[in-house]
Amino acid sequence: MEKAQLLARAQEYLQQESDRAFAQEVEHLIAADDFKELEDRFYRDLEFGTGGLRGIIGGGTNRMNTLVVTKATQGLCDYLKEQFPKKALSACIAYDSRRRSADFALATALVFAANGIKAYMFTALRPTPELSFAIRELGADTGVVVTASHNPPQYNGYKAYWNDGSQVVPPHDVGIIEKVAAVTTPKTIDKESAIQQGLLVYLDDSIDNRYVAMVKSKLLRPELIKQEASKVKVVYTPLHGTGAMLFERIMGELGLNVLTVPEQRNPDGEFPTVSYPNPEEPAALKLAIGLGEKVRADVVMATDPDADRLGIAVPDKNGAFQLISGNQLGSLHLDYLLHSLKELGRMPSKPACIKSIVTTELQEYIAAKYQVECKDCLTGFKWIADVMRQLEKEGKTFIYGTEESYGHLIETEVRDKDGISAAALTAEMTLYWRSKGKSLLDRLDESYLEHGFFQEKGINKYFEGPRGMTIMAGIMEAYRSNQPIALGGIPVVHIRDIKTGLAWDVGTAVTRKLDLPASDVIQWKLRDGTMVTVRPSGTEPKIKYYILCRTEASIGLDEAKKQSALKIAAIEADIRKVIDSAK
Repeated sequence: MEKAQLLARAQEYLQQESDRAFAQEVEHLIAADDFKELEDRFYRDLEFGTGGLRGIIGGGTNRMNTLVVTKATQGLCDYLKEQFPKKALSACIAYDSRRRSADFALATALVFAANGIKAYMFTALRPTPELSFAIRELGADTGVVVTASHNPPQYNGYKAYWNDGSQVVPPHDVGIIEKVAAVTTPKTIDKESAIQQGLLVYLDDSIDNRYVAMVKSKLLRPELIKQEASKVKVVYTPLHGTGAMLFERIMGELGLNVLTVPEQRNPDGEFPTVSYPNPEEPAALKLAIGLGEKVRADVVMATDPDADRLGIAVPDKNGAFQLISGNQLGSLHLDYLLHSLKELGRMPSKPACIKSIVTTELQEYIAAKYQVECKDCLTGFKWIADVMRQLEKEGKTFIYGTEESYGHLIETEVRDKDGISAAALTAEMTLYWRSKGKSLLDRLDESYLEHGFFQEKGINKYFEGPRGMTIMAGIMEAYRSNQPIALGGIPVVHIRDIKTGLAWDVGTAVTRKLDLPASDVIQWKLRDGTMVTVRPSGTEPKIKYYILCRTEASIGLDEAKKQSALKIAAIEADIRKVIDSAK
């Protein structure tokens, strides 16, 4: 982008930004003639992706700041009024522990109020799943949670929700973006006036109470918990986020002995004890596992800063803690739920579960065992919620939804991933298999022996800056123009290009249409059943690869694990060649 064009965009931003801290950042860059940094801040506008807005906090159109947040909210208001012209509208707002989250949440609420939309706002930070619950419980028309989930501390974000408590999907997301682009000056109102006019209403603990009751009602064996809870020790970390209050309350009311990592209990947007506040990262659980080893815990649990993701670690037979992947925990959850519903005689007539297209296929095998329909959807929990709506229209019963990135959902009262209810289910599941003389690792091995050994590997490569999007687009285009005939030495037998909506067997000219929304995703099925997927992230400047490997377990689990590791290493080597050449 030319310097004159960048300066013009910067000046336009300065005329509109009401927050002097953000405006001063840009003024200092202009004075220093820092063209490189200005380009990164103004070469584009932040866009809605799979998780809404997300970006580095700071001044600029490509940053998270008050102007970007209020413009997004004004666009959302304009779209709502167009969709529901005769309705008295309302919205729910929540926020996490990140830098400026409370400020962005209040700015959001005041834009809603200025547009005559009643804003229900939590008095303090709350988990994302409770925001989804509150929208449905209060009958609100929309909702916003200010969070960047598990990103580093310099990030923040803005997730927009629809009236059923799910994140917005097409056509609403596109419609909102169009309205946001047309916004010149967001409306706002001062806090005192909004409260006096009844347009800003703070939520009290009644929503907390209802949410807690709902989570506890989803447990399948309350009597077992009463009998055995005191025998189980849980170590927990909220990773400086929102989870501690509700997690500790629910587990305490269930009678479970919870030890929260003291260094990580209090909310802190700097996340001082971790590089990434992400339960997917082994380093993030270091303190929790250390405490777990010290007190000989039965399970270690971690939620991310907005408590919508759950990660766990469990001790093996030697007492050493092993991290359980999102795919493994999702499979354990589904297995436990279906096993329990059948055992208790509570299996509904038309049960269904949902997983993303990059989530382990072990879940398809588990679902088939219990004659339960397993639906696939795009990556992002908003797509799981979209399939939930379809299931309801078809008269089917939702049992469980999950994606590999530590997202789990067991209830219909929430339409986003819920790390709190997943934790409660995990505690009950641990108790149940313990009562049968098994650990979670034992049960996982039983599933592998029955269905095959499944191992997954994710590869992420960041491409920061204005050229990043171009590089990632180039990688995807190169794949489409010259599809690989093999990965890791294993022939490709089937290809799905979800952007074009087509799938075909290699060596044939016959294609079939996919029943999935268009998305920039390519999948390759290999001759041994392994699935490899590539897609640019919808929320971060990175390209993501997923290797889902399956090996027959009839050769023994140890040998199956060795063969899987070799296959994954060979496939990864081919992927790295593409990434390295793109740099």
